[in-house]
Amino acid sequence: MALVNTRDLLCHAYDNHYAVGAFEVVNLEFLRAVIYAAEQARSPVILNVVEPHFDMFDAELLMPAVLAAAKRSSVPVAVSMDHCESVASVQSAIRLGCNVVMFDSSHEELPRNIERTREAVKLAHGCGVPVEGELGHVAGMSPRDGEGNQPVQTSASEAKVYVERSGVDFLAISIGTVHGQANGKKRLDYSRLSRINESVGIPLVIHGGTGLSDQQYHKLIDNGVAKINYFTALADKFVTTLGKNVLQKEVAYRGLMAGSHEAMVTEVSRVMQAWRSAGRAAEVLIQCGMWNNVEHVVVYDSDETDPAVIQIMLRKGQQKLVTIPGVLDVRIGRAKDDTSRYRYCWLVRLAHEEVIEVCKSHPTYMEYMKNDFSPVAGQVITNDYEILDEHELMRQMRT
Repeated sequence: MALVNTRDLLCHAYDNHYAVGAFEVVNLEFLRAVIYAAEQARSPVILNVVEPHFDMFDAELLMPAVLAAAKRSSVPVAVSMDHCESVASVQSAIRLGCNVVMFDSSHEELPRNIERTREAVKLAHGCGVPVEGELGHVAGMSPRDGEGNQPVQTSASEAKVYVERSGVDFLAISIGTVHGQANGKKRLDYSRLSRINESVGIPLVIHGGTGLSDQQYHKLIDNGVAKINYFTALADKFVTTLGKNVLQKEVAYRGLMAGSHEAMVTEVSRVMQAWRSAGRAAEVLIQCGMWNNVEHVVVYDSDETDPAVIQIMLRKGQQKLVTIPGVLDVRIGRAKDDTSRYRYCWLVRLAHEEVIEVCKSHPTYMEYMKNDFSPVAGQVITNDYEILDEHELMRQMRT
C-alpha cells in the first residue's frame, strides 16, 4: 500500500476522533513487530525514526529497510523523522525518504522558536512534506532523554501565536506526559489540552505516550490528539523478554530473541485498540492521498568528443543536484548502443510532485544547467514521471 500523505492521515484521525501511533524503530526487530501488529489490527501506522537516538543505529542503513517495509505493507503507513534539531536535519530526513518531520526548537524562547520553525516549515513545505512543531517541554526520565529537565507546559495563547506564525501542520504539546517511564500515574491537564485544541484547531501530538490508562488515552483523543509517540513500553517488553531468556541460560541468538517479537506485537496491538485506530485501514486508504515519488528524467546527446569533459559535467551534476531540498537521489546513465540518438540520461528522484518546480527554480539547478550542462549537452528531452506502487497501478487501471 506504500506511503500515504501524512497531512491527510492525521487530519482524518483528528476529524474522526482516533489517534495514529508513531512507534519508534531502532532496529529490524522493532520494525518487523510494528508493521506486523499494524497489519493484524488493520490500523494505519507511523514508523518513527528519532534523530537524538542516532547513536543507537545508522540512519543511512536503517531507513531503506523502513521504507521497504512501508511500501510492501498492506496498511497505510507514514514515515517520520522525530526531533530534528536543524533545517539541515529536516532536509536530510526528506532525502532519506521521510514524508513528515518533527522540528524541535522547543528549548528556545517563543520568538526564536517561531523563527527557526518557520524556516524548517518553508523548506519542508516546498517538498510537500508536513511539519510537526513543539511548544512547551516534555521532560525525560533517563539521561538520554534529559533527566532532571523540568517540564514546561504548553500555553494555549502562545500555541495560537506559534501555529499561526510558524505554519506548522501539527503541534506537539506538553500537558503532563514525560519521555520514558514515569514514577506513578501521570497527571494530565485536560482543561489545558481543551483550550489548546480550541485555539489552534490542528491535529495535536503527545510525546511520551507510555504509561497512560485507556481512559487517559480516550480523553486525549477526544480533545484533539491525533498522534501519539510510543517507544519506552516497546523497549521494556523487548528487554524484559531478553532478560528472561538470559536467566534461562539461552545464549544462542535464536534462543535469546525468542518471544521478543510476540511481546512487542501484543503491546502495539493493545494500544492501537485503545487509540481507536484498529480497523480503520480501509477508510484511511479511501480518504488519504498516496505519497509517490517523482522521477525527473533528462535524456540528451552531446557533440562533445572528449569523454573527460562529459565526465566532469556528470560528476558535478551528481554532487550539486543532490544538495537541492527534496532531491532523493541522482543517477546517470549511458546508452548501451553508441549509435543511439540520445546517448546519456539523468534520473533525478524527487520526494514529491511539489519538488518539481522547487528543483527547477533552485539557484543550484539553474546555475548548473547554465554553466555546466547546457554547454556540453546537445538535444535534450525532459519529462517527469510519478513512481507508482502496486496499489496505485491497480487504482489507475480501475479509473
